[in-house]
Amino acid sequence: MAEGCPVEFTLDLIGGKWKGIVLYHLIDGTKRFNEFRRICPSMTQRMLTLQLRELETDGLIHREVYRQVPPKVEYSLTPLGRTLVPLILQMKAWGETHQKDILAKKMPVEQG
Repeated sequence: MAEGCPVEFTLDLIGGKWKGIVLYHLIDGTKRFNEFRRICPSMTQRMLTLQLRELETDGLIHREVYRQVPPKVEYSLTPLGRTLVPLILQMKAWGETHQKDILAKKMPVEQG
């Protein structure tokens, strides 16, 4: 497999609409599936499941299943996933700094 561009590789792992958000919310600790559903109500259950599986497969999050009734499953960042924390926090800071100006440029000009 060719190495390719490292930026492309990173974006393949954490890109898309939801993966970065899932990773961001795991920075402050473990989350259960329904906690993600409350945090991201516009994300479908199917999409959340897919994103969590992909992040787990890539080694960025850990899925812990507790054998109890009802079953309990928790998600947390792996050590590899924790290496993304500075990047995710920088993305958050960039968004806070530039969001207002960029969105203002996208607003349609009012007709007079």
